[in-house]
Amino acid sequence: MSKTYTIVIKLGSSSLVDEKTKEPQLSIMSMVVETVVRLRRMGHRVVLVSSGGIAVGLKTLNLEKRPKHLARVQAIAAVGQGRLIGRWDSLFSQFSQRIAQILITRNDIADWTQYKNAQNTILELLQMGVVPIVNENDTLSVSEIKFGDNDTLSAITAALCGADYLFLLTDVDCLYTDNPRTNPDAKPILVVPNMAQGLPGVKTDGGSGSDVGTGGMATKLIAAELATNAGVHTVIMKSSEPHNISKIVHYVQSLETPHQSTEDLVKLQEEELQKLKINDVPFHTRFIADENEMHLKNREFWMLHGLVSHGAVIIDHGAFAALTRKEKAGLLPAGVIEVEGHFHELECVDLKLGSRLENGELDQTVPLKTIGRARCNYTSLEIAKIKGLQSDHIENILGYADSEYVAVRANLAFPPH
Repeated sequence: MSKTYTIVIKLGSSSLVDEKTKEPQLSIMSMVVETVVRLRRMGHRVVLVSSGGIAVGLKTLNLEKRPKHLARVQAIAAVGQGRLIGRWDSLFSQFSQRIAQILITRNDIADWTQYKNAQNTILELLQMGVVPIVNENDTLSVSEIKFGDNDTLSAITAALCGADYLFLLTDVDCLYTDNPRTNPDAKPILVVPNMAQGLPGVKTDGGSGSDVGTGGMATKLIAAELATNAGVHTVIMKSSEPHNISKIVHYVQSLETPHQSTEDLVKLQEEELQKLKINDVPFHTRFIADENEMHLKNREFWMLHGLVSHGAVIIDHGAFAALTRKEKAGLLPAGVIEVEGHFHELECVDLKLGSRLENGELDQTVPLKTIGRARCNYTSLEIAKIKGLQSDHIENILGYADSEYVAVRANLAFPPH
C-alpha cells in the first residue's frame, strides 16, 4: 500500500494573476483544484498557501499598480482577499470539497499557546477532510510582523502541520545553476541531498520574476532550508503545470530509496535525470530532509522562525559550549559579554557568539556570529547590569532575582548543524 502524505502546496501571486493583464488565471487555479482533489482521493492530506489578495484587489478596483501608502495597500488587500477565497470556494465546490480560510501574521503566533492553537486548528481541519487555504493577513500586516513573503509562510505552515512535503510552485520547472532564460548553459539541479552543505555554483540573485509577486528563487531556497530543518522534504516545480504534483508524489512513492544522499552532487543529478526519463516524470527539484538527522522540535522551530527578534545577547565561547552540549545548560549571566537593542523579558532575541578581551569586554575586532535565539528572563537593561557576573550577585545588583538564568533551556533554540 502506498504511503499517504501531508502535503503543503504554495502558489504565488504570479501563478494566480496574469502579470500583464492582471486577469485571474482561472485555468491554473482549476488545475490546482483538480490536483488537490486527486491527491485527497489518493488518501493524502493537503494544505494550500495562496498569495494573490493584493493582486486581485488591484484588478477589482481598476488600479494599475500597487500603491506605496500602507493603509491603501491594506484596504486593497481587504477587497481582494474576499474575492480570492470566493474563487477558490467556487472551484472547489464543483467537486464538493470543503475549504477553510486561515489568515495569519507573525503576531498571531507570537505566543507559544497561539502557535499551538494555530497548529491544532489546521490539524483538526485536515482530520475533518477540509482543505485549509492559508495566506498572510495583508489587511493587518506591517513590516515588523510580516513573514516577508509567502514562501517563508509556506515553510512555517509545513512545519506547523508536520507536513511530509512542501511544493513551491514557480515560473521555472526546477532550480538551475544560473538563470536559464539568459544562460543557455545553465544546468538543472534535480536533487539537493543536504541544504546545510550549500549549493556551490548556483546563482540565485535574479529577484522576483513578476511585478505582482514578492518572491524569487532566493526566497524559495530560504523556504526549502527552513522546511528541511523541520523534516519536510521540499519540491520546486513549474506553476503552470500543477497537475504534475500528483505525478511527482506517485514517483516518490515508487522509489526504493526516495531520500538518497551522496557527496557526489554531479553524479546524483545524472542518476536522477535517468530516473525521471524512465518514469516519464517532469523536471523538478527535490530538497531532501535527511531522515537520519536531528530535526528541529516544534518549539525550537517556533522560536527560530515564528518570532521576530527584538535585539541580541552576545555570549562567550564557554557559554556556547555549555548551551549546545548533549545535556544542554541554561544561559547564566557569567556567559554574557554584551547586549544589543532594547527588549522586555520573554521577548525573542538573537544569540550571538563573540570573544572577550582580558578585561572581560567584547572584542570589537572579532566578527559576531548569530548562533540561535533566546527568550530571556530579564530585560535588556537588567542583563546589561548583570552580564559577566555570577548568579548569586543578581539580587545585590537588581534588588531581586527572578531566576539564576538569563534564559532557561526551554527558551533557547539553535538551528541544526
